[in-house]
Amino acid sequence: MPPPSTGPRPRPATLGQLRESGWQSVPVKEEVRRNAALCISGGQAVVEGVLGYDETVLPQLENALLAGHDVIFLGERGQAKTRIIRSLVGLLDEWMPIVAGSEINDDPYAPVSKYARDLLHDKGDDTPVDWVHRSTRFGEKLATPDTSIADLIGEVDPIKVAEGRYLSDELTLHYGLVPRTNRGIFAMNELPDLAERIQVGLLNVLEERDVQVRGYKIRLPLDVMLVASANPEDYTNRGRIITPLKDRFGAQIRTHYPLDVETELEVVGQEATPLAGLGVAVTVPDFMAEVVATLSHLARSSPHVNQRSGVSVRLSIANYETLTANAARRALRLAETDAVPRISDLDALVASTSGKVEIETLDESRDDQVVERLVKAAVLTVFKRRCPMDQLRQAIDDFDGATVVHAGDDVSARDYVATLQRLPALRAPVMALAGSESPGAVASAVEFVLEGLHLSKRLNKEASGTRATYRGR
Repeated sequence: MPPPSTGPRPRPATLGQLRESGWQSVPVKEEVRRNAALCISGGQAVVEGVLGYDETVLPQLENALLAGHDVIFLGERGQAKTRIIRSLVGLLDEWMPIVAGSEINDDPYAPVSKYARDLLHDKGDDTPVDWVHRSTRFGEKLATPDTSIADLIGEVDPIKVAEGRYLSDELTLHYGLVPRTNRGIFAMNELPDLAERIQVGLLNVLEERDVQVRGYKIRLPLDVMLVASANPEDYTNRGRIITPLKDRFGAQIRTHYPLDVETELEVVGQEATPLAGLGVAVTVPDFMAEVVATLSHLARSSPHVNQRSGVSVRLSIANYETLTANAARRALRLAETDAVPRISDLDALVASTSGKVEIETLDESRDDQVVERLVKAAVLTVFKRRCPMDQLRQAIDDFDGATVVHAGDDVSARDYVATLQRLPALRAPVMALAGSESPGAVASAVEFVLEGLHLSKRLNKEASGTRATYRGR
């Protein structure tokens, strides 16, 4: 992003002072290009806070900004499209002069609205100038079937008509979102959902620079950078977007979900809300966080999950927050000072997962059963990655017919520490996972190893409610 100003500086207050200052007016795309070039040459990212796109999306975006193109982002939900679009505001100059009182950010050197033209004609170099911050130069609209021309372009204001103006007078117009974003960035989310006749009106004001409102024609030579988002399936369907508007976008950038579990975990670490102020210290073991991220990756390839709808990164974030909340709830109930998520906490993820994925299944399975199978698959995947079976053979042999280990939401961490004393062969693999002697960390690692051995068909498991019993086969 462009460097922030070092402090308040006196700004020209009139058109004459503005000319004397040497300020030059440039189109908004030229302004964005100049600031993007500064970021790139300085080794800065043109968009901050977006992970996993350094080698894919961001190079395409940089090309589009340098080329001065309007951009459309194609991707399923939860792929940071809106975040990227809103971050583009940082590539505008921090402050911009406008004709004072203008509703559409009129350029003092080349005013568009009748109000600003008349003011400039009357006062000349004494025309007052205001300065607007870049944060106000962004307009955004979610496309819905009921979006109207009045929302985007404008409508006759009956109050102004009642004041005595003629309908044909441009001053009776109440400007919509696009004119109010003049000399800025306008974003249209889910563009294909915009009705065709509204798409035509949007194209007219952006391309033809004119629009008809209530039967009279208004010339609006706006300077707007158009950015849009869409679901790929909607965007490619015939008839969902008119060809001339589609042709306006110089760059079509395909977003994607994190390509690996590590990137998914970085996003979770950045976005998840930490638990604080509960009187317990929450620590999430790496392998449990990995289970949460792996669950999302497996869901994105599952035939039982609607892939057209997508599996948002918000699923990983919500599951991570639910996992820590369930661990904290257990610690509070058992009067423990440390809350460390365990395998038994994963049952809580059914609630946070079911609302964020669309299940598609031909059998009689309920949604929660599909989620449970995905959770088990995620645990098994992480277990195989982290726990070589040859290090667990002695522990498996120690499980004879009389050896039983109880696990569950109501089992204290101290009970798991006692389990290691009864099964010393478990100690080495468990401590390698736990990374500390903390009872909470040990309890989490013990449950993970036991569940992994069960899913690997090395141990039997009997489950009832929130409790489980592991025994040898």
